[in-house]
This record gives sequence, C-alpha cells and structure tokens, in this order.
Amino acid sequence: MSSSAAPLFERVALIGIGLIGSSLARRIRRDRLADAIVCAARSEATAARALALGLVDQAGTDAAASVAGADLVILCSPVGTYAEIAAAIGPLLKPGAIVSDVGSVKQCVIRDVGPCLPDGVSLVPAHPVAGTEHSGPDAGFPELFEGRWCILTPPPGTDPQAIERVAALWRCCGALIEVMEPAHHDRVLAITSHLPHLIAYTIVGTAVDLEEATRSEVIKFSAGGFRDFTRIAASDPVMWRDIFLNNREAVLEIIQRFSEDLTALQRAIRWGEGDKLEELFTRTRAIRRSIIDVKQA
Repeated sequence: MSSSAAPLFERVALIGIGLIGSSLARRIRRDRLADAIVCAARSEATAARALALGLVDQAGTDAAASVAGADLVILCSPVGTYAEIAAAIGPLLKPGAIVSDVGSVKQCVIRDVGPCLPDGVSLVPAHPVAGTEHSGPDAGFPELFEGRWCILTPPPGTDPQAIERVAALWRCCGALIEVMEPAHHDRVLAITSHLPHLIAYTIVGTAVDLEEATRSEVIKFSAGGFRDFTRIAASDPVMWRDIFLNNREAVLEIIQRFSEDLTALQRAIRWGEGDKLEELFTRTRAIRRSIIDVKQA
C-alpha cells in the first residue's frame, strides 16, 4: 500500500500484543493502514513495552476502554480469554464496528464472541496461519504474514463489506486470503497444526522424563528432527492449552486416526515389512514436495 493511499481504518484496537498482535501493529504502523492503533495488554509492563517500542499510540490493561471509538477490534489473546473480553467490550463497541481475531480455532469465536456483540457490529473471525515459537511484543516483525494464508470464517449473514475490509487489511499485510466454514477450518487445522504441536510436546516431554544421563545426551546430540520438535514445543503454553481445549472434538478425532496409523507402522516394523515402510515414506515425501511447490515451506 502506498503512503499516499487513505488508511483502511481510522482506529484499530488490539486486545493482546504478543507475537501476532505486535507483528500486526508493526505492519499497520509501517504501511499507514490506520490513523491510530491502541492496545490492551495483560499487564502494565507489557502495555508500557508496546508504547516504548512505538507499536501503538495508546496502551493500557482495560480491554473495554481500549475499544472506545475503534472501527476495528482484533482479539490477539489466547482463545480461552475471548468470552470474558467479549462480554466486557460488547456494550462499548460503536455502531458499524468490526470485531475480528487471530485465533487458531474458529467455532469457539462464533460461540463465545458472537452473542456479546450488539446489532450493527460485524464479527469476522480470522486466522493468519503464521508464527514463530517466540512470544511477547518484542517478538513481532512486520513481514510475518508475507505469503502466508489468512483464513476468514465469517458466520452466515455477515455484512460482505465488513468481510472485504478485514480481507483488505490482511492483503495489505502480505497475506493470501481464503474464506472457509468454521467447522471445516477447525478440522483442517487439527491435522496441519494442532496434532503436530501435540506430538512435539509429547516427544519433548518423553525426553524430559528420561534418566538424567540419557537426557543430557539427547540435548547434546540433538539432530534436525528433535531440534525441530523442540522449536515447536517452545510455543506459548497458554495459547496452546486453549487451542486444544477449544478444538477438542476435531483434535480427538485426528488423534484417534493418528493412533491407528501409528499402530500399523509399529506392526510393520515388528514384522520387518520393509515394503510397507518404504511405501509410506515415499507417499509422505511427496507431501513435503507439494508444500515446497506452493511456497509454504
């Protein structure tokens, strides 16, 4: 977006200023996508840090106060906080405002946020499929969303203009837009994101439970595989706790399927069925190549 273009929004309020919120603030600030940015943080220290970094024009810890006059409010906190936040901000939202979010689970947004919004306020849930293992306002960077997908899951009957305004913001952040039904989103992300995180937490947890001598050698000789798992397992524990609790049905279904496949693999190893192992490894290798081809590696 050129600096001469009119801002997309007059006043954007970010509830939460961690990795995603601070990256969004940096991009909005850099490309002048809004006239003003305000944020509500969990602590006074985080709010002060956001101000010190120049990410926002105003910062505090009161979510309700932060949304006054905002034409776009984006929830950037763990999804488990949404219900309480929505109840607090609902009565203070101005007519015509848009409420969105950045959470990795979408049905719970409609369940927890939708009923708290007054008539004339649109809900456009969004999920930028991007991130790192780091958190906090210092962790963000404006290029985080470049070439990544942002999935919008508006409920039926949402104002098309509100959907397009949210889509336009993410396009200006460098993201590719997909519109998806919320339940389908949650099932897709259960396999592409939530199960891999669960496996990573489990594998690293298994290493932690090893006897001391072996554990120190695991850390010392960490090769690419284990090192990659530790990076994923270093993600924000509160955020991931809330994701699993709020997408439990889809996650449990995918865990069941994974468990069955793991049992089949276990059997193939036990009985020395090399052909089955090679066939599986060949099929899975093709998936990696597909991911590289669509530039999501």
